[in-house]
Amino acid sequence: MLHGWGRTAATASDVVAVHDPRQLPALMTSPHPRGVIARGLGRSYGDAAQNAGGTVLDLSRGRDEIELDAATGTVTASAGTSLDALMRDLLPRGWFVPVTPGTRAVTVGGAIAADIHGKNHHVDGSFATHVSCLDLVRADGAVTTIGPDRDAEAFWATAGGMGLTGVIARARIGLIPVETSRMLVDTLRAGDLDDVMARMEDGDRRHRYSVAWIDVAARGRHLGRSVITAGDHAPLDALTGAARHDPLAFDPQVRLAAPGLLPNGILNRLSVRAFNELWFRKAPAERRDEVQHLASFFHPLDGVRHWNRLYGPGGFVQYQFVVPFGAEQVVRAVIEQLVQAGAASFLAVLKRFGIGDPGPLSFPMPGWTLALDLPARGELATLLDRLDRLVLEAGGRLYLAKDSRLDPADLPRMYPALDGWRATRARLDPEGQMRSDLGRRLGLLGSAAMTS
Repeated sequence: MLHGWGRTAATASDVVAVHDPRQLPALMTSPHPRGVIARGLGRSYGDAAQNAGGTVLDLSRGRDEIELDAATGTVTASAGTSLDALMRDLLPRGWFVPVTPGTRAVTVGGAIAADIHGKNHHVDGSFATHVSCLDLVRADGAVTTIGPDRDAEAFWATAGGMGLTGVIARARIGLIPVETSRMLVDTLRAGDLDDVMARMEDGDRRHRYSVAWIDVAARGRHLGRSVITAGDHAPLDALTGAARHDPLAFDPQVRLAAPGLLPNGILNRLSVRAFNELWFRKAPAERRDEVQHLASFFHPLDGVRHWNRLYGPGGFVQYQFVVPFGAEQVVRAVIEQLVQAGAASFLAVLKRFGIGDPGPLSFPMPGWTLALDLPARGELATLLDRLDRLVLEAGGRLYLAKDSRLDPADLPRMYPALDGWRATRARLDPEGQMRSDLGRRLGLLGSAAMTS
């Protein structure tokens, strides 16, 4: 049985380990009566890397292939290579990945298929923006190299296409040169939602990376109170002592492990409220230019193995939306509804997006994005349906890599270039062999694939 990181809606599939990308053409042309989809490290929160009754190709089992070209500042990596492996290999050589989400446990193929974003979208865009080319193995076994300047239509349909155009075998990615594996970080508290938005708008002009954690349990005049962390890669002259002797050292460890599944999880309304109060109070009112380890700044939850178990056997939903600048009232309305419903989210993250890329199913667009982790129980479905209406009316959209419950009727309004994406998918996979539970649920597949 396979499920996403949210541990909901598990389905059974025939899982095939791919140890070498050269296996892919033969594997793709083998009979797959219920279709086939690729899977990396399973960090999509919903059902994007599942295929009920069909075949799932597990690309995370293979050997990492990492080829750095320091002259051009690019790396060529196999699709099953994780961002963790890339960082461990590249940081000691003075290079950093162009975009990272809140976890290193994402494969290169998954990063492109979901067109992941990070704390630097307002400066650097999303992951696919930095991909110069990739090898795509189509359902008929043909291998084609595509990129922004080589069959751009196919490339941008694949970037954010959730694996439904073919299987990515490898990709060439642009990198960021760095002098150290540390960050210079500003941390400050914001008293309410207006305060945090104003501070982030100002800070994003000065920092490459920026994010705000929001206390969604706070009410009244404290609604939306937040802790903002903004930073940049630390230069060598910012380090002192032992850190300066090995400035590019990078070897993050898992420090804790979540317990086995608890009957109702430990993240409930009371525990989340207490955690949020403690987290807000422990943050400094203002602290500038603190040197932090890169892993602490970008990936704090990677230090806790299986943290998704904290929500209990029912799992959780990550709900992430973006609304355009000028629709800030929607962010406020969403937080107000969460407070009124007593929804327990200990992880509520606010960021600002810059210009999106041409991918028809790519999520980012200029505006505000809020991501929430919510236990999958009670009246959550009804609450999220109401929030969908607010997002839609503002011209916003939901992130497909996080989704597990969107009404398929809402998808064309959220992604108006959907028909163009379907046409490109049909060209690349005319028999509709690339299938997933997400594809069926949202009506992304052709009529024949939808019924098989």
